Amino acid sequence: MAKAHKPTEDAEQLIVEELPAEEEAAAAEHDEQREQYLRLAAEYDNFRKRSARERESLSRMVKGDTIAALLPVADNLARALAADGSAEDLRKGLELTMAQLEAAFRKLGVEKFGEEGEEFDPKLHNAVLHIENPELGENVIAAVFEQGYRLGETIIRHAAVQVAN
Repeated sequence: MAKAHKPTEDAEQLIVEELPAEEEAAAAEHDEQREQYLRLAAEYDNFRKRSARERESLSRMVKGDTIAALLPVADNLARALAADGSAEDLRKGLELTMAQLEAAFRKLGVEKFGEEGEEFDPKLHNAVLHIENPELGENVIAAVFEQGYRLGETIIRHAAVQVAN
């Protein structure tokens, strides 16, 4: 019977000797994976911070470009307020300044919409009043109180309109 137990004892001895080696290998692999995880987490944090800085920088640039496009309009309004002249001269100056503002908007890619006679579209227009007018068709804009503006497909402001029928 001693011989029957001997292989079991050898196997137990072999298992006991292999366990520390396997534990060390598993611990080393764990440490390596933990190190990779920490490096990846640090890289992600750096990426997140860099992206936030880039977004802020881009935002400042866009605001700066927008303000630069509108500054000539502000200058002309200041000149108009400081000028002495007739009401007709003032009106002519304001019309020129409005044309300059519209040109600045076009340069920035801003489009104006919402004109009398257009068909009412709830995606673009905000109906603030409704009238019955047999001369106008169904869902036709009768009056515009505030122009709508969009930048590409993005609505900046809906047009405030009066809708007929």
